[in-house]
Amino acid sequence: MQAAPVRATAALPIPSVTGALRAMESLLMRGGQRTARRNAWTAVLEDRRRAEDRRAAQYVLEAAATRSTSAT
Repeated sequence: MQAAPVRATAALPIPSVTGALRAMESLLMRGGQRTARRNAWTAVLEDRRRAEDRRAAQYVLEAAATRSTSAT
């Protein structure tokens, strides 16, 4: 009797959470809906970036106003 040949199998990488979510998204949504969702998320990230920039600018303006008031 001969032993059964051993097959080398490549271990499949474990998908990331993001990859798994995108796979589910592609199964559940049509292309246009995916594009709209990604565009909306990009807009949210841009709004957050602009809000952070506004906070930084406000801080600089307040610091400059405080400095010029105390300098006079």
